[in-house]
Amino acid sequence: MKKLFLIAFLFNLTLNAQEEHAWVYFKDKANVQQALENPSSILTQKAIERKALRGNSIDERDVPVNEEYISVIKGREGIAVKAKSKWFNCIHVIGTPDEINDLLSLDFVSGVEFAKDAINSRQLQTTELKTDKLETYIDFEYGFAAAQTQMLNTDLLHKNDLTGEDLTIAVLDAGFPNVQTIGAFDRLRNNGKLLGGYDFPNRSEDFNNPSLSNHGTLVLSTMAGFIQDKFTGTGPDASYYLFITEIAPTETPVEESYWVEAAERADSLGVDILNTSLGYTLFDDPGYSYSPGDMDGQTAFISRGANIASEKGLLVVTSAGNRGDEDYFQIIGAPADANVLTVGAVDQNRDKTIFSSPGPSADGRIKPDVAVQGLDVVAIDEKNRLVQVNGTSFSSPILAGSIASFWQLNLSWTNVELMQLVRKSASMFTNPDTELGYGIPDFSRALQDYFAESNTPDELALYSNPVQDILRFSNSTQQGYDIKIFDTAGQMLLHKKNEKNQIDLTGFSRGFYIVMFEQNNKRNSFLIIKE
Repeated sequence: MKKLFLIAFLFNLTLNAQEEHAWVYFKDKANVQQALENPSSILTQKAIERKALRGNSIDERDVPVNEEYISVIKGREGIAVKAKSKWFNCIHVIGTPDEINDLLSLDFVSGVEFAKDAINSRQLQTTELKTDKLETYIDFEYGFAAAQTQMLNTDLLHKNDLTGEDLTIAVLDAGFPNVQTIGAFDRLRNNGKLLGGYDFPNRSEDFNNPSLSNHGTLVLSTMAGFIQDKFTGTGPDASYYLFITEIAPTETPVEESYWVEAAERADSLGVDILNTSLGYTLFDDPGYSYSPGDMDGQTAFISRGANIASEKGLLVVTSAGNRGDEDYFQIIGAPADANVLTVGAVDQNRDKTIFSSPGPSADGRIKPDVAVQGLDVVAIDEKNRLVQVNGTSFSSPILAGSIASFWQLNLSWTNVELMQLVRKSASMFTNPDTELGYGIPDFSRALQDYFAESNTPDELALYSNPVQDILRFSNSTQQGYDIKIFDTAGQMLLHKKNEKNQIDLTGFSRGFYIVMFEQNNKRNSFLIIKE
């Protein structure tokens, strides 16, 4: 695999030739019904409310892997457990093929999938995606980041107080040295927007480790960096989790499992956007490597995990890859081949860069989805220096931060709706190709479309929130609304039809609820507080 890094340091890793990577799948989970009846035992309140607001279900996949099963396997001689996935109900192990296959004798093991094609036929468990006026002005100075920000008209969002407030981004990368100390992230830290992080390969809370790759620090800076009069990122007021999933010096399949585990953690924390500037194609051991034909969104473990992340409501923004100038693997990598928003790279003249990996996916879908500046991007390194960097690694976060700012307009939008709005705003929406997809997004156009639609006669607004007993709402058309009320676990509590101006909430307990209004095939959702 080729990492999307500025510099790749490659070392030969000496391993026992008999040791292999594999995923061991379990038959069931413990206390599933109890967990689903009490979702706060497995998800944060923020995650529960986000899922309810956007119509994402809470199901058995959200229930953790049975730790007793993991303990049994950890006790088996020759087996090393490296990662776990609740979505797939499996663990990632390293051992000899015989030792791993012996695990099939355990009554709770349903199957084994080796990462190397030569050992098995890669029988996969697949998953499909279910699928007035701008007023307040904020005077951000973009300085050296002006070109990459203004290409998308993200500065217009910021000037109208759309800066990513109330949105949370998880960054999955290789290292974030000095993010807790350098001045470029003072604003992020002082505003309580750096929510935490985790180093999955080292099982450590220290995501600030200065000995790790600086790639994540550079990536984060394009979204959250701020140096007065010199630099402003595209999502300056979003909140961030920083997860290390990549081991920079080597390339092995376990990194895919760390990524999926981190995506699951992000989902459980109520994250909205997941940015990943990593891609997987070729590994140190060629036996693990993927072929261009595997880039179908259903083969790579990380891509299947990304599909579930999308289904769970996360908007996954990922780099297309940097293999556009190569002969063999001239196609997007994994997880860019999944049902995610894949971002290619252009230069300041809006022309495709030579390195940006093209599409389509192996199964013929348009990839990349869109393209953003990826050549001569300005970022901030771990020494608080402004530096110039190249790669789709930076196209992706520039867009992710911009999307967070735009999403602030309407928090009830789903990830699928957001992806389509971004594509629709792009320069080649009516004539996409395999190099730039739908083209370069334009958030000025997206804003205009939003306000043109929201100012139609059927505009909907609530009169009071929090509410006591009667929830009143505007209705200039006087047509009835189909109204559904959900609790924060996603269970529908009330369904009323042809309601024109108000709905009675007498008898509802104090707390948070989601109210969904439908009229003329349009849907609006609101989070309300019952007093």
